Amino acid sequence: MTTGRRRTLIGAYATLALFTVLAGQFWRNLLGWWGFAAVALVVIGGAIALLVGERPSWRWRRVPKSTIAFLLITVLSIAWSYYPGASALGVAITLVTTLVAVALVLCLTWDRFVRALAGAIKWVLGLSIVFELWVAIFVREPVLPNFPDFDPDAGKLPMAFYWSRGLLFDGGPIEGIVASRNILGMVALLGLIVFGVLLAAGSVRRAQGIGWLVVSGGVLLLTRSATVILVAVLVLAALGFAVWARRVGPDRRRGVYWAAAGALVASVGLLVIFWNALLELFGKSEDLTGRFDIWNAVIGLAAQRPWFGWGWVGYWVPWVEPFDGLAVRNGVEYLQAHNAWLDVWLQLGFVGVIAFASIVIGALWRSWFLAVDRPRDETGRLLPHTAASFVPLLLLVALIGQSLAESRLLIEGGWLLLIAIAWSTKQRQWDPEPIPAAPPPVRASRMPPPEVAR
Repeated sequence: MTTGRRRTLIGAYATLALFTVLAGQFWRNLLGWWGFAAVALVVIGGAIALLVGERPSWRWRRVPKSTIAFLLITVLSIAWSYYPGASALGVAITLVTTLVAVALVLCLTWDRFVRALAGAIKWVLGLSIVFELWVAIFVREPVLPNFPDFDPDAGKLPMAFYWSRGLLFDGGPIEGIVASRNILGMVALLGLIVFGVLLAAGSVRRAQGIGWLVVSGGVLLLTRSATVILVAVLVLAALGFAVWARRVGPDRRRGVYWAAAGALVASVGLLVIFWNALLELFGKSEDLTGRFDIWNAVIGLAAQRPWFGWGWVGYWVPWVEPFDGLAVRNGVEYLQAHNAWLDVWLQLGFVGVIAFASIVIGALWRSWFLAVDRPRDETGRLLPHTAASFVPLLLLVALIGQSLAESRLLIEGGWLLLIAIAWSTKQRQWDPEPIPAAPPPVRASRMPPPEVAR
């Protein structure tokens, strides 16, 4: 196989893997759990084949130890788990998701990883628009999944059970192929980050970059997700402070950090003062659509096993105690704590929270300095800044913001991106890579190209 075909095949696999973790519910609704399992096996097999075929070099010092510590705790938790069978399943899913993330990071440059992520986001957003148009034009009523895990003839069903509610021409909210406006809105936000940075870096054609920015922004607005809109504000704030820190240089950043701390305190104060107005603006109930009840239930359970938790499971499994009936609202059983940090405390106790926080804080620390400090080449010579160095920081800020209202950071796309950022920033801490680098400018020349000259 030629090098070009090999690169194309690896890029296609990376896009498929990232699409699958971003839109896992699409495969489950389309093909059922067995079909999704088949797709997942293809992705896992591809990761193993990628590692065997590429044989990437790595060194222990470039491995984020916090990731190893957290995974070790999840495995050990099977021993004290209240539901050992479910824990074994959850641990296995977490380990294979980590395997895919590590394979992508070790075998692809960050440039190629970002481009594969951009490709996966394009597929999610593009298919979501086509799907919502099909429902709105031809079906004209809410659509159920092809393989529902509930009785579709059980009378009036909660709207959360539907794949799409067909509200595109009503201005939303739309759920897209992922069957959730919050998940679709988050993918759209990731698209705004990736396409915006690639456009600023000159790594994508201007018309194409602007087009996908418009698509991402339009989908985000149509989801009408209050959670993602607030996360987008957080991302913009992080971008502003990062640009400021980059411009003033390392010797004058104390003012930046004091300003950031002041902005944080002011934001919390304004949030408290205008809480009810915000809820009214976003159409939320005073309990944040049942989140307060879920959080109270989770805190009560976690307090019973505060140090080591009930055992790792990742996404809750509804057939075991204590998750069976733990969070039910309006006939819908929710299978997450709607807060990744509370979820980790529930499952792995304070020990797990410390290990998890180490992953997040370490990745955030490295992402920040990779974004604001000028990179160096192998000889130590300073290289020019690239806009694309903001990608890990902004993606991670978005994931952290989402983790306060959703537990998606612990599963599928959230976990894979967290591990990918943690490992890639650790790699570039030792081996800097300005990624993805903008293409060099094309200089006008009167000389014909070599082929013509020959």
